[in-house]
Amino acid sequence: MIDPEVAALRPLLFSIAYRMLGQVSEAEDVVQEAFLRYQGAVAGGVEVRSPRAYLAATVTRLSIDQLRKALVQRRTYAGQWLPDPLLTEEDGGGPAARAEVAESVSMAFLLVLERLNPVERAVFLLHDVFGYEHREVAVIVHKSEAACRQIALRARRRVEAARPRLDAATPRRSEIAERFFAALSRGDLEGLAAVLAEDVVVYGDGGGKAPQWGAPICGVDRVARLFAGLGGRFPDFGVRVRPHTVNGQPGALLVDRDGRLICVFALEVSDGAVRAVRSVINPDKLGHLGPVADVRALLHLPRQAGG
Repeated sequence: MIDPEVAALRPLLFSIAYRMLGQVSEAEDVVQEAFLRYQGAVAGGVEVRSPRAYLAATVTRLSIDQLRKALVQRRTYAGQWLPDPLLTEEDGGGPAARAEVAESVSMAFLLVLERLNPVERAVFLLHDVFGYEHREVAVIVHKSEAACRQIALRARRRVEAARPRLDAATPRRSEIAERFFAALSRGDLEGLAAVLAEDVVVYGDGGGKAPQWGAPICGVDRVARLFAGLGGRFPDFGVRVRPHTVNGQPGALLVDRDGRLICVFALEVSDGAVRAVRSVINPDKLGHLGPVADVRALLHLPRQAGG
């Protein structure tokens, strides 16, 4: 039985693991393994002076190992890879309730972190996002303090060069998102075009498990027509749009007539317009949010071999 004060560290540990991995179930597994190792150490007579430091270090090291494996697997991922979506309303439940709502959990930011190797990612997150001192980070990643300072500096420069400039949570941002999803639900071409940036991009992650766009779709005309056509079919399939905050940004769940999840949309809103839409329909990435629909059955599509 874990002491309640130690168990209360779970939100922090999940926040670290999820930002390292971009995957919910893997982050949960890492956190659980860290707790098991902590219990084993205590049971074995090890004096753990700071459970927080011990567990954070263990989660980080496990995440580094897991990320190295994941990066190899992502090289052969079918289509575009996106992080697992999190619902991050303040009163949300499940894994979402264990992730701090911030820019650092946005899909756009997590994808920028993909430019870093696992150790760079850990050093950057621990210092710049979670506020650890370089001497603390050095102990965790088994590097010297001077080395960690250099790693953090290089990582920071790479992140800042590609960091998304997202609009803060304001009534204007909410209005843009509401107008987008309302126009989508109506299949309203003009309404969609009115809230899209000229250089808007759509990304889709089906993972080879569900129908999805194989490559990014760019430009206001193409994207507006894409979503107008998609929304126009919603009544035929009983699809409903449920707005939510996804990874700290405006988003929505698309559900079928039985309330089963079809996909999750996350918007990137900047300068008062939608600049990116990320769609996750891979069922393997949605199970933590509730029952998942069989999209191929919904669309009456034949199954692919192995799909």
